[in-house]
Amino acid sequence: MDMTTVGDTGLLDTLQHEVAVFARRAEQTRLGGVGQVRNSMDRAAYLLLNRLDKEGPMGVKALAASMGIDSSTVTRQVAPLVDTGLVKRTSHPEDGRAVVLQLSPRGVARLEEVRSSRRQLMAELTQDWAPEEREQFCTLLTRFNRALSARMTVQGPTSADQPPAS
Repeated sequence: MDMTTVGDTGLLDTLQHEVAVFARRAEQTRLGGVGQVRNSMDRAAYLLLNRLDKEGPMGVKALAASMGIDSSTVTRQVAPLVDTGLVKRTSHPEDGRAVVLQLSPRGVARLEEVRSSRRQLMAELTQDWAPEEREQFCTLLTRFNRALSARMTVQGPTSADQPPAS
């Protein structure tokens, strides 16, 4: 079934356009928050720190799997976080040869500072929304992100994501 003919194509056109605009604006501002913390942490760092905070210490492979990205990408993205003292490498408690990544106390404090700034931004952007509208938007955006994630899991990277053949 061709999904572009299902429902209102005008609505689907508006949806794809608004998603594209959102992605561009989110990247331009990085939805970094307000005040001095604004734009002070890139998306990859925020997502990695957030994942370690929510799921606890883990190895590179487990972190990559939980985020749906390649281990080499996680290794590359974690390196500056280790260098700046936001993440520390420690020995695995059960297998001393294995290394796990965990937030340092500095990382915990920095993540909370960024979260607080971003919460303030979300409050400002939605200040004239009813609480139910905020909840509905959050529910729908979460659902949309899960659908995108599931699609990527099933299909893998698109040809646009693949390096050109040599």
